[in-house]
Amino acid sequence: MERRAFIKGTVSSSLAVILGTAYALTGCTNSGKQGAADKDQAKAVSSCDDYSQVDEVNLRKRNQLGYVKQTSNPDNRCDNCKLYIAPKEGEHCGGCQLFTGPVFKEGYCTYWAAQDLV
Repeated sequence: MERRAFIKGTVSSSLAVILGTAYALTGCTNSGKQGAADKDQAKAVSSCDDYSQVDEVNLRKRNQLGYVKQTSNPDNRCDNCKLYIAPKEGEHCGGCQLFTGPVFKEGYCTYWAAQDLV
């Protein structure tokens, strides 16, 4: 059983690194103005259910990745995923490295990957 868990963990970790790297590389091509606009959009969101500032591409990504705001498995939540971006002080919603827009800490998607334990 330990071997199966090791393989599963290795595959999840590798997938998270590949997806995170791909996201970072695509983010490098955006202009500084784009980044500032994303920050302003994040501040304008008042609820984790408010997708009014999220473009159609990222709404599709959410659906394709199977994002849900409430996980059915309490061990696999957005806030214990490698790809989760914790909310800033005073904010309720987090984010994700795979798509833009607000993310519930209790959420989940099919690309969930366990955080490395130090």
